[in-house]
Amino acid sequence: MTEREQKIGDILDGLGVTLDMEDGDLIASALVIAKVVDSAGDVSLALIKSEGLSWIDQNGLVTSAQQILDQRHIGLQGEGE
Repeated sequence: MTEREQKIGDILDGLGVTLDMEDGDLIASALVIAKVVDSAGDVSLALIKSEGLSWIDQNGLVTSAQQILDQRHIGLQGEGE
């Protein structure tokens, strides 16, 4: 880990990020997408992946997450009408 790098567990905890898991569930890998605002106010996107996550797995996680978000958006359109 370089001087600029830091573990993000505490940061995610501070942002209120939680995961609903059942007994016996195991997280096998992770890809975190984060909006970063630097000290000058410039915004960038950071992609952080767990060790051993291949580009194929990374692409699968991103694609699957987008499909979930798209379905959720479709489900919300009819609410309240």
